[in-house]
Amino acid sequence: MSDPARTSRQLVLLLIAGGLASILTAWGFQLIGGYVPCKLCLEQRIPYYVGLPLALLALLVMLRGTPAQGRLAVTVLLLAVAGVFAWGAGIGAYQAGAEWGFWAGPADCGGGGGMPDSAANMLNALRSTRVVSCTEASWRMFGLSFAGWNAVISAGVAVLALAGAWIWRRGSAA
Repeated sequence: MSDPARTSRQLVLLLIAGGLASILTAWGFQLIGGYVPCKLCLEQRIPYYVGLPLALLALLVMLRGTPAQGRLAVTVLLLAVAGVFAWGAGIGAYQAGAEWGFWAGPADCGGGGGMPDSAANMLNALRSTRVVSCTEASWRMFGLSFAGWNAVISAGVAVLALAGAWIWRRGSAA
């Protein structure tokens, strides 16, 4: 018979490893590969910045082995992680759909910043600025863009968090 607490910890470890690999890959494509993220791409990173620390906190509470209070805290933390990554999956699906032309993307996505203060600075800005559209996929693998893959990965992380919470609660009821 398997230990529900151990299974939950393993799911949370898998969640953290997968999420960390995903966000590090995104940073790698940006910093090493030269892919410039758009506004929605940057927004899709927020669940990783919020959800992974919450998952790590849940894992630390799990490892402390505290009874009822810890079990409730872990469940709440993992449900929050699931919610945050579900939101990230939704943003990824929205952007992927916009890239495929299923619906319009955001009107304010495409780069830009402050106005240059002189003509010379404007010319330098035009030479160095790459405007990135939220509705044009810069890369695809097996038909999915960065946004499409993020939707899949974020949904998977959300499912792992839900499964971890469910098994953790089921184990605490026994």
